[in-house]
Amino acid sequence: MARLEGKVAIVTGAVADIAVEGGKRVVREITNKKYPGGGSAAFLEFNVTSRGAWESGLVFAKEKYGKLDIVVNNAGTTYRKQPSVDISEADFDRIIAVNVKGIYLSVSVIMPYFLERKYGVYLNTSSVAGTRVRPDQVFYGGTKGFLNTITQGLAAEYGPCGVRVNSLCPLRGATGLLEMFGGVADTPEEREHFALSMPLRRMTEPNDIAQAAIYLASDEAVFITGVNLPVDGGRLAV
Repeated sequence: MARLEGKVAIVTGAVADIAVEGGKRVVREITNKKYPGGGSAAFLEFNVTSRGAWESGLVFAKEKYGKLDIVVNNAGTTYRKQPSVDISEADFDRIIAVNVKGIYLSVSVIMPYFLERKYGVYLNTSSVAGTRVRPDQVFYGGTKGFLNTITQGLAAEYGPCGVRVNSLCPLRGATGLLEMFGGVADTPEEREHFALSMPLRRMTEPNDIAQAAIYLASDEAVFITGVNLPVDGGRLAV
């Protein structure tokens, strides 16, 4: 099935973390299909904390591809695991700007266009930390809890207008960010130890995120909105 055939998407956050693979797979799913004026991807330097960047992105999509169907809010940031009282103001301001303000600007700029079309899909990358906040990651988890609430609220508010809003809540996987999130050295032994704490006994793989992202972004999920979908190997169940 051509899951994203004919769709045009803005995918933010293309440089780091396992969740980004989901966004990349959305791009590949689209660019592997043929449709008038499309069948390609373009890379833009995109600061999600800038209203001007979002406005330029929307204009670019409409001028180059004729429309915009999907926004994948993948961009996000964190800080090294540490006691909450030790988090610097600069780190706090940074996670608020990227993880919170970036979502606000996405909605502020793109949602009116979706409402005009009576169609649109938002797919946000959240985290299991938004549901189960861990010590030493409190402020990061708070930004993801915000995103989970926003996802459900926007889905309720704009569902009658034809806009779907969902989020993915992945668990950290076998990437270079294990040390930052876990506060331990990224070694094969630590990865195995972490994997054994999962009911499915392995870490998150990029394809796990990718398949969930493609599904929620596609019209196969046309009756699904307001969902914060854990992609966590059962971590939230234990």
